[in-house]
Amino acid sequence: MTGLLAAFFTSFIVTLLIIRYQHLHNHLSADSDLSGPQKFHTISVPRIGGISIAAGIFAATLFRLQTNAGTSIETTLLVCAIPTFAIGLTEDLTKKVGIKTRLLFTAIAAAMACIYLDAQITRLDVPGVDYVLALPGIGLIFTIFAITGLANAYNIIDGFNGLSSMVGVITLMGLTYVSYVLGDPLMMYLSLIMAGAILGFFLWNYPRGLIFLGDGGAYLIGFWIAVITVMLVARHPNVSPWFALLINAYPILETLFTIYRRKIHQGKSPGLPDGIHFHTLIFRRILNPVSRAHMGDIFTANAKTSPYLWVLTAMAIVPAILWWNSTPILIACSILFTTSYVWLYKRIVTFKKPSWMQPY
Repeated sequence: MTGLLAAFFTSFIVTLLIIRYQHLHNHLSADSDLSGPQKFHTISVPRIGGISIAAGIFAATLFRLQTNAGTSIETTLLVCAIPTFAIGLTEDLTKKVGIKTRLLFTAIAAAMACIYLDAQITRLDVPGVDYVLALPGIGLIFTIFAITGLANAYNIIDGFNGLSSMVGVITLMGLTYVSYVLGDPLMMYLSLIMAGAILGFFLWNYPRGLIFLGDGGAYLIGFWIAVITVMLVARHPNVSPWFALLINAYPILETLFTIYRRKIHQGKSPGLPDGIHFHTLIFRRILNPVSRAHMGDIFTANAKTSPYLWVLTAMAIVPAILWWNSTPILIACSILFTTSYVWLYKRIVTFKKPSWMQPY
């Protein structure tokens, strides 16, 4: 509990200081581009919220080590996360780091986690596939790809105030619950300190958007969650590997659908931004027209977009934590969630949104 409080208050205070003294660093830290396809803010805002989250988990880890209650695993995970956080923060400050470079550094961080934390995916409970994953090096490569992909996925869904950060918190709470059921206090601790650090930032980010997560924060959250998920499955053979997929279903599916949309449907590079993500469609097709008509305040629509995706995230996480040890049920739930996602996306993009998705 003390580590959780240390993570929360450190993140909260650091975020406050960043906002309070933004006039000193705005020339480096601010997101001043207001014209991009995924830009929905109207003023320059600091995009270095990742510093707060990194400070939070560092404080929690340091406190735990000083009380002699910690293990080398917390420190190792923190060190492994440095490359992905550093390259993301560099992009936040310079706006000149390409997607390939960010993915490369994240893959290096993932490889470090695989090697030093023994965090590897060695099974999917699918005949034939498990045999391939058991071959030397294959499981390692697949795990690096999966961790890198999820870290990037959190950056992709980071489009509105509170979206990526709260999706991370909800997911971490699911991981905490399953860790509790399994009697694994270390995984609980790692999940809770990240959740605490995110919440310290979240209170300043949502609903007013006084600070943004930035690439550094989004990559750090996604990487941390990915490694914990893989470690939880690796440490407990009774946990289905499909639990790892379903509990992260929303960001994973959003990423895969983005790659399909850009590469196959549009014939563009998957690394280029566009304005038709699921969260963007909810903002433009459902919330923003109502906001403009009744209040003329685009900010209100921004703040109301994220809860739609929080609910969508919970739709995958609830069955994941209920049936964490049943591969057949988790596969069925994964198929159902994917089908629902595609159906909803198609309805919204064709201006046929369900009546229950009317603005609240």
